Amino acid sequence: MAGIWLDVLDEIARTCTAHGRGDLLQTVRQKRAQLLDPTLRVLVIGEPNQGKSQLINAIINAPACPVGDGRTTVLPTVVQHAEAPTAAVAQAPGHPAGTATTVTVERTPVALNQVAAGVAGLVGRRPGGGAAYVEIGLPRALLGAGLVLVDTPGTDEVAGIGAAAAIASPARADTVLLVSDSTRELSVAELNMLLHVMRSHPNVVVVQSKTDLVADWRAVAERNRQHLAEAGVPATLIPVSATLRLRAAAADDRGLNAESGFPALIARLQRDLAGKADHLARAAVQTVARTVVEQLAAPLRAELATQEAEEQSGPISRLHAAQREVDELRRCSTRWQNTLTDEIADLLSDIEYDLRDRTRQILRTVDEAFDTADPLVAWDTFQDWLERSLVEAAEANHEWLIQRCDWIARRVAAHFDRYGYDVLPPWSMTMPDDIGERLPELQRPTIDPFTTGQKLFTGMKGSYGGMLMFGLATTLAGMPMINPVSVGIGALFGGKSIRDESKQLLRRRQATVKTAIQRHVDDVFVRIIRDCRDATRQVQRMLRDHFTGLTEELQEAIVQSFRSAKQEADTDASVREQRQREIRLKMTRLAAVYEQAQQLTGARAAPLLLEPQA
Repeated sequence: MAGIWLDVLDEIARTCTAHGRGDLLQTVRQKRAQLLDPTLRVLVIGEPNQGKSQLINAIINAPACPVGDGRTTVLPTVVQHAEAPTAAVAQAPGHPAGTATTVTVERTPVALNQVAAGVAGLVGRRPGGGAAYVEIGLPRALLGAGLVLVDTPGTDEVAGIGAAAAIASPARADTVLLVSDSTRELSVAELNMLLHVMRSHPNVVVVQSKTDLVADWRAVAERNRQHLAEAGVPATLIPVSATLRLRAAAADDRGLNAESGFPALIARLQRDLAGKADHLARAAVQTVARTVVEQLAAPLRAELATQEAEEQSGPISRLHAAQREVDELRRCSTRWQNTLTDEIADLLSDIEYDLRDRTRQILRTVDEAFDTADPLVAWDTFQDWLERSLVEAAEANHEWLIQRCDWIARRVAAHFDRYGYDVLPPWSMTMPDDIGERLPELQRPTIDPFTTGQKLFTGMKGSYGGMLMFGLATTLAGMPMINPVSVGIGALFGGKSIRDESKQLLRRRQATVKTAIQRHVDDVFVRIIRDCRDATRQVQRMLRDHFTGLTEELQEAIVQSFRSAKQEADTDASVREQRQREIRLKMTRLAAVYEQAQQLTGARAAPLLLEPQA
């Protein structure tokens, strides 16, 4: 009966040897010896105070494991058949890491009344020794049939399973019983424990203990079955009461024994014992195959993924990257040239507008000043102010030109940021020291003063008209034409004529000065704008030549990288493809071993991921 699954297990061992995994080979050999052992090793696990020890006592109907308040199971307890009751503490000698794996277990006999102390780890253990456990032998028919029960210390963490000693590991068990009492539903920790155990063990039973303490234990059992189904745990749940079982055994009450639920549990254990060499062994080999294949395939998947990643990031990818860099550099060249042209055009427009605005402010000040001031009096002071204002306007405009040119250079250089180094050109544009000397000289406009002779002539013309007009009027009254009244009126008209002429001459002088200053400011504007345009064009040519040279340098480097990547890709492709074929062949063989193991039960198992994930 063991021929089929034993052949598969031996094939798994040969596969471990072929892959150089001595650790997995040792595990497979231990599993082989365990499956060939006719005894059924039952591991009882669970959180503290769930009734594990009492469950074992009820199964064999003997007080093998100590129970009661204050009793704590520290060491695993192995209950097996013996012709007479015996107890001993078995302990492996302590070995430093890296020593031989062969261990001789030393047993220290313990009196039966000292079993509780031995389980608590108080007697029988040697200081500095290795893992220890308690062995109890009892003459019981169920044990004699080949049943071995292992009581484990309570744990509420998955990591704690098997931590006490190797004897309590689920991997060394044929059947695992997880005990949870009826006072509550299965906890998250217990469900996680089940999921952890079932990854390495196919035969798990959930025992719901202490049904005698809870009236609605059937509802709790139903909810626990729902939790198991929702968690994806294909484990059978059997409710039991150890108290009722022991009471029924003492009273030889078959009905009470049936009510305790133990007949179903014992029948399950007997069925597992009878089917160990066939059904249980097949399921165990399936689990071993999955574990071994997963561990053997993991480095192959990683290497294959690395090979594919290297293919994506290797010479071919660098070849494609170099081509993308050429395209990107071409787009970058178009972008920076467009940026330079647009920014220079905007700069010329903005510089002209800025200077025009500054000169307009000067002209507005001139208009406001010469609306009241006489050029004959204020010209010297005004000329100094005007020249100083025009120089300040030119300097401010040129300073802004320098700042904008620097900003344009940085704006164009920003297109080359992705290449990772400084691409700014050496900047040398500064403020000219002789900017005031470049401006045209202001010529004093020709403005005639109002001389004394002009005043006398103007007064005589005005007085003559007034005296004549009022002299004729007084003749009608019988007075002579020249009389004191006509002479006085003539004098008044002469003074008014002098004042009116003086105002007209002032307005003409002011208009003449404004016109002359307007022409001078226009000349200054044209001169400054011409210098700014020349400087801007010079900057444009300098930036164009600098970034053109930089583009050519980058293009040469990228083309060289392209050629190198292509040569390396041609050399590397054959080696990588050969290794990938070898890896895929090994993966195919592992898949065949896994599929052979899954066919032991005749049912289609879940597929095993052997290919690397995308």
